Amino acid sequence: MTSSDVPTVPVGAVPTAFDDADPAPGAQLLDVREPDEWALGHAPGAIHIPMVDVPARLDELDIDAELYVVCRQGGRSIEVVRYLAHVGYEAVNVAGGMVAWQQTGRPVVADGDHEAKIY
Repeated sequence: MTSSDVPTVPVGAVPTAFDDADPAPGAQLLDVREPDEWALGHAPGAIHIPMVDVPARLDELDIDAELYVVCRQGGRSIEVVRYLAHVGYEAVNVAGGMVAWQQTGRPVVADGDHEAKIY
């Protein structure tokens, strides 16, 4: 599977339910960035599993859900979508990652008391 073969959607195609802490029923937004990136800012309804931990934490993902995978700009999420397809999940890459998420005005929250910022 080449990167052009990886199912990809624009940020605007991700359900707006992920704009708050109550994700869309039947859908999951998986953020595969590193913990320090997550702490700076992330989508309110996302699940955080760093890329290297995905194989060991598959049980945290719903195999029947619409699975949207996001990273900073799209490179890591493409690789995770490839892996998930290989092990039987239907997942899509979110084009442009969290940078595009913030640029399009989708909400971003942060851990701690600092302002959320992706870039």
